[in-house]
Amino acid sequence: MKRIYLLLAVLTSTGLVHAEENPFKPEPKLKDAKVSTWNIGAGVTKKLLHANLEWVNPYGIAYAKAGAFLNDDNEAGGQVGFRYPYYLTGTDKNGYYVGVYAGHLDSKNYGGKVKANLGVGADMAFVWLNNERISTFSVGAGVREPLEGADGKTVKKAEPVLQFSYTLSFGL
Repeated sequence: MKRIYLLLAVLTSTGLVHAEENPFKPEPKLKDAKVSTWNIGAGVTKKLLHANLEWVNPYGIAYAKAGAFLNDDNEAGGQVGFRYPYYLTGTDKNGYYVGVYAGHLDSKNYGGKVKANLGVGADMAFVWLNNERISTFSVGAGVREPLEGADGKTVKKAEPVLQFSYTLSFGL
């Protein structure tokens, strides 16, 4: 019995020592980028026509989108997200970025009432980034929340949503 406790103590301390020696710190790949820190523009994400604000920092690009859906009653919607440079192609800071997002994924009409669905997801984007502009094309996969009808019953279960997006922003 004492040997088992000794073995558990050794394995635990080995894991702790390894964790202290190899902390994960993302590499600031955009640290030396000569780009505008704040950018403003417009784009379309699925059926959401939006204005967007993008913040370029050493670790990636954070963004916020606000607009209206192009279907039904033009319900308002928005998203926030962050993209980390995964693989840069060498020209400026163009390349493939991986990201996460949260917000309104789509707008649907259920029982005569238009509802904007919230959800979260992840995307892969190609970003053209230079000192004047940011142009982004992304493909994302997310999960939207379940929809409840007026009676409180679930009308639509949580399900995956594919999202295509294009944005164009210019430096402030």
